Amino acid sequence: MKLKTKVLLVALVVHAVFIYLLTELYAASRTAFLIGEGMLFVSLIFSYWLYRSISQTFDTISSGIETLKDKDFSARLNQIGHPEMDELIDVYNMMIGQLRHERLLQAEKSSFLGKLIEASPSGIIIFEFNGIIGAVNPAATEILGLQRGEILGKSLSQIGGRLAEELVLVKVNDAKVINLNGIKSYKCHKSTFTDLGYSRTFITIEELSREIYLKEKNAYEKVIKMMSHEVNNSIGAINSILNSCLNYKHQLDEADQEDYDAALNTSIGRNHSLSDLMSNFARVVRVPEPVKHIVDLIALLRSVVLLMEPTARKKNVSWQWDLDALVLETFADYQQLEQVFINILKNAIEAVDYSGTIRIKTASPDQMISISNTGPGIPNEVSRRLFSPFFSTTKNGQGIGLMLTREILYNHNFKFSLQTIGEWTEFKIVM
Repeated sequence: MKLKTKVLLVALVVHAVFIYLLTELYAASRTAFLIGEGMLFVSLIFSYWLYRSISQTFDTISSGIETLKDKDFSARLNQIGHPEMDELIDVYNMMIGQLRHERLLQAEKSSFLGKLIEASPSGIIIFEFNGIIGAVNPAATEILGLQRGEILGKSLSQIGGRLAEELVLVKVNDAKVINLNGIKSYKCHKSTFTDLGYSRTFITIEELSREIYLKEKNAYEKVIKMMSHEVNNSIGAINSILNSCLNYKHQLDEADQEDYDAALNTSIGRNHSLSDLMSNFARVVRVPEPVKHIVDLIALLRSVVLLMEPTARKKNVSWQWDLDALVLETFADYQQLEQVFINILKNAIEAVDYSGTIRIKTASPDQMISISNTGPGIPNEVSRRLFSPFFSTTKNGQGIGLMLTREILYNHNFKFSLQTIGEWTEFKIVM
C-alpha cells in the first residue's frame, strides 16, 4: 500500500471518530457541538491540504523514478512550492542535466570513434568477452579477404587462412611483423580495453609491404651499383690482360699451347658470365617507368605460351584455358608485361610435375588473371621468402625473375599474390 493511501485512511478514521464524538456531544452541549463542528471543518480543510501536498510530492517522486527507469534524461521536474521538496527537485534536475550531458558526450565520442575505426586504413578487429569477433572495420575485411558476415561471430581459428593463423599467435600487449607469401607484410599489435568493467581485446593490422619493399629496393640498389661498378672495371682490365697473354702462346712448347689457350679462354668466358650476371642484377635496378598503352592480355598470354611451348613439351605439360571473355584489355607496358608472363610461366613449367597441368584463368569484371600449376606446392617457410632479393629455390638460381616481376607489377600498381591453394599453386594479378 502506498504511503499517501495510508495517510488518507488515517485521516478518514480520525475524522470518523471525531464525527462520532460530535454526535454524542450534540445532546450534552449545543455550544460545545458548534465549536467541535468548526474544528472538524478546519481539520478537514487542513487534512485535504496535507493530503494534496503529500500526493503532489509523491507523484513528483514517482514521475522522476519513471523518467530514470526509461533513461529519459530530457525531462525536468517542476517545483511544487515546498522548500524542502523544491530543493530536492533542484538537485534532481541538476543530476538529470549532468547525466544528459554525459550521455550526449559519450554518444558523440562513440560516434566519432566508430567513424574513425571505419575510416582507418589500418585493419581493426574487436573481440567480445569470450574471444568471438564482435566488430571489424572495412580495412580488416579487405586484408583478410573475407566479407564482414564471414568474420563476425567467429573466432580467429574458425576464420582460417594464413594471416588468421598468425594472428592467433600474437600475445596481448605485443607487436609482431607477419610476412605472407613474400609479398604482403603486416605489423600486428594486440591490446586490451575496458568495457562495462570487463577486459576486451582488439588487434590492429598495419600493412608494411610498400615500406619494406622500398627499404629493400634502396638497399640492394646501392649494393648492386657498387658491385657492378667494381666488377665491370676489374673484368675489363683482366680480360684485356688475358687477351694479350694469348698472343704469347706460340712462344710456348707445342705440347703446352693447347692447355694454355684453353685455360685463358675459360677465364675470359667466366669473366663474361660474371659480367652478364651483374648486368642482370643491374637490369632489375634500372627498370624504366612503364610506357602504357591498351594491351590485350589474352592475346599477349597466347603469344607467351607459344614461346614457352617447346620447353613445356619436354615435360609433357598440358595447358588448360579457363577464359570468361575473348578479349581482356588493360592499360600497361606491353614489353614489361610480356617479361612478367615469361617469368611466371617459366617458373610454373619448372615447378610442375611431369605430365602436369598449367591453368590460365581470367575474370573480366575483376580485371584478374590467374596462372596456376599442379605440383608439390610452396612450403610456408619458402613462401615467406619468395620475393626476397636474390632468393631462389632452383639450383644455381639467381633470384632475378621474381624480383623483376615484383618491380614491374609494383610500377604498374597491380595487386598480385603467389600461394598454394589445394592442389594448385596460383600466381594471381589484379589490374
